[in-house]
Amino acid sequence: MTKSVSIISPIDNSVVAERTLSSPKDISSALEKSVQAQKQWARYRIVERAEFCHKAIVYFEDNSDDIAREITQQMGRPLQYTAGEIKALAERGRHMIAIAEEELSDIILDKQIAEKQTDEDQTCFTRFIRPTPLGVVLSIAPWNYPYLTAVNSIIPALMAGNSVILKHSAQTLLCAERFAEAFQAVGLPEGVFQYLHLDHDSTASLIQQKAIAFISFTGSVAGGDAVEKSAAGLFKGVALELGGKDPAYVRQDANLTNAVENLVDGAFFNSGQSCCGIERIYVHNTLYEEFVEQFVELVKQYRLGNPMEPETNLGPMVNTKSAEFVRQQVDQAISQGATPCIDSQLFTADKPGTPYLAPQVLIDVDHSMDIMREESFGPVVGIMKVDSDEEAIQLMNDSAYGLTASLWTKDEDKAIELGNQLETGTVFMNRCDYLDPALAWVGVKDSGRGCALSRLGYQQLTRPKSFHLKTSPTV
Repeated sequence: MTKSVSIISPIDNSVVAERTLSSPKDISSALEKSVQAQKQWARYRIVERAEFCHKAIVYFEDNSDDIAREITQQMGRPLQYTAGEIKALAERGRHMIAIAEEELSDIILDKQIAEKQTDEDQTCFTRFIRPTPLGVVLSIAPWNYPYLTAVNSIIPALMAGNSVILKHSAQTLLCAERFAEAFQAVGLPEGVFQYLHLDHDSTASLIQQKAIAFISFTGSVAGGDAVEKSAAGLFKGVALELGGKDPAYVRQDANLTNAVENLVDGAFFNSGQSCCGIERIYVHNTLYEEFVEQFVELVKQYRLGNPMEPETNLGPMVNTKSAEFVRQQVDQAISQGATPCIDSQLFTADKPGTPYLAPQVLIDVDHSMDIMREESFGPVVGIMKVDSDEEAIQLMNDSAYGLTASLWTKDEDKAIELGNQLETGTVFMNRCDYLDPALAWVGVKDSGRGCALSRLGYQQLTRPKSFHLKTSPTV
C-alpha cells in the first residue's frame, strides 16, 4: 500500500501539503542514478562545480519571498524573520564555494631524489596527496532551520565531487523540493542531487545501502542514536549534529545592556527551537538582580501570535506535542521550587493544547531540575546566580551536551582562559546563537560528532589518495 505524509501547519492546524513517500523502487532508482552521476560529476573541475552551486544560491535569493512564506507555513517561525534564513544560506554556501579550490587542491610534497648510482642514473619521486570524493552523500535535515542545516552538507558535498541525496524532515518536505528545483533550474547534471521523502524505517534501510558512502545527520540525540545504529559495522562515515543545552555566563565586568538584549534574543528566537539557542544563564551575584529585572522586562515585550502577521515576533512551536513537553518541564521546575517571572496571561495567544506557548523565565533554579540539565527546545530559560568564575564553569560543564557556550565580559584574555576550560564545540564572547561558516561547527559529548563548515568541513566529505610516482632515465 502506498504511504503518504501530510505537512500540518502549527499556525492553524491546516494541511500545507501532502506527499507520497518514496517506494523501494524509487529508492533503488535514486541510488542507481546517484552512483552513476557521481562518477561523471567527480570529473568536473572545481570551478565548474562552483558555477552550478553559485547559480543555485541565486535561485534561492530570487525566490526568497515565496520560500520565506513556505518556511513560516511549514514550521511557524514569524514571517518577518524567515527571509533571513535564505540570506544566511547564501552566506554559508558562498563561503564553502570560495574556499573549495584551496581546500580540495593536492597537497604537494617536496620532490624526492634518490642517491645517484651513476652520473646518468638519477631516480626521482613525485609525491602528493589528493582529496577525492567519497561517492554518494546522504543528508538528513531537520525542520527548525530547514535550509541552513541542509546547506551545511549539500554545498560542500557537491563541491567535493560527491552526489547528494537529501532526506528532509516530514515537517518541511517542501524544502527538499526547493533544493531540487534550484539545481534543476541551473542545469545541474541529472542524478547529482536528488531528494527522497522517507519514513524512519525507509531511512534506516537507505543508510544501510552499500552505495551510501557518508551520512550527515542534524537532529535530536535519539535520531542520531538511530542513525549510528543503522550504520553500525558498515565502515561508512557518519556526522551527527545533535542537541544542546547551551549555557551563558555573565561576568561581573559584562556590559549589562548588551548581554540582556543578546541573551533574550538567543533564548527566544525561533521560539527557542535552536540547537545552539541559550537554555540556561549563570549571572555573577553583583549583576544578578539587575540582570533578571532587565531580562524579564524585555521578554514581556514579545508579541506571540500568528506568524504570518507582520507584528508577530514570537510564533507557535512546531506542534502541540513539543509545546506540551515544555509546559510540563516548566511545571515540574516550579513544583521543585523554581519561580516563574512571566505571567502567561500577558500573552493572550498562549493556549494549552495548542502550539502557542508564552515565553517563560525561571529563577530560583538549580541543577536538580530538568530545566537546567535536559534540552527544552522551546521558549524558556533558567537563570542562576553564581559567586565566581569557577562556579560558573563547573555549572556550565555540568551537562550531557556541549555545542556552544557564551561568555559575557570585557576581558578577552579571561574569555580565552575560561573558554579553554569549557567542554563545548564553540566558545562565544559577547555574542551567541550564531554560526560563522569560516569556523568549525562541531559538538562534544551528546551534541554530536564530526565537523561541518570551515576548511575542516571538507575533510569528512573526502578521503585522501596518495600518489607516489617514480621517474628515472631507465624507466
